[in-house]
Amino acid sequence: MITREILEQSLAGYVPEQLDLHVQGGTHAAVALIVKETPSGLQLLFMERAANENDPWSGNISFPGGKVENGDGDPRATAERETWEEVGIDLGKASFLGRLSDIAGIRIPVHVSCFIYLLEEVGPFRLMKEEVQDAFWVSFSDLTDPSRHGEKRVRFDGQTMIRPGITLPHPGGPALWGLTYLLVMDLISLLKL
Repeated sequence: MITREILEQSLAGYVPEQLDLHVQGGTHAAVALIVKETPSGLQLLFMERAANENDPWSGNISFPGGKVENGDGDPRATAERETWEEVGIDLGKASFLGRLSDIAGIRIPVHVSCFIYLLEEVGPFRLMKEEVQDAFWVSFSDLTDPSRHGEKRVRFDGQTMIRPGITLPHPGGPALWGLTYLLVMDLISLLKL
C-alpha cells in the first residue's frame, strides 16, 4: 500500500529534469498531480475534459492544469491557478510535495511541468463545465494493476489511435493515455512499484 510517507521518501532527494522552453519551443503547460490519503492508500485526482471541437484533448483524461500565462509568475503558480479554475480546489491549503521531470508532447509542441500536492481536506468539486466533464479519484492499486495496462483505443484531435494506456475504474470513461499516462508512469517508476 502506498502511503504519504512512501511518497514523501520517494520524492526526497529526487532532482527532476526541467526542460528549457527556449530550446524546446512550443507551449509550456503546468499540471497538478493531487493525491489524498485514504485508509486503503493514496488516490490521485483525474478529470475528464469536456467535449470541445477546438480542443485536441477533448474528452480525454488529464490532471488539472493548462497553459502557462504571462501573469502567472512561474509554472507552479499556473498549476495552482488552473486547478482552482477547473475543479475549485485551493492548492494553497494543500501540502506541496515536489515535482516530476518535465515531459514533452510528440504530436503537439507542448512541454508540461507537473507539481505534486497532498490534499488533507477534500470538499465537493466545483467544475468549470466548459472545460471539465467530470473529476474523480483513482487509487494507486488500480493504477498499478497489470490487468488494467495495455494497448487502448483512444481519440486525439479527431483521430482514433491505439496507444499504451490504463483502463480506469471510471464507468464509461476513456482510458488514461498520452502525457498524463506518462506522468503517472513516471510517478510509479519513482515509487519503484
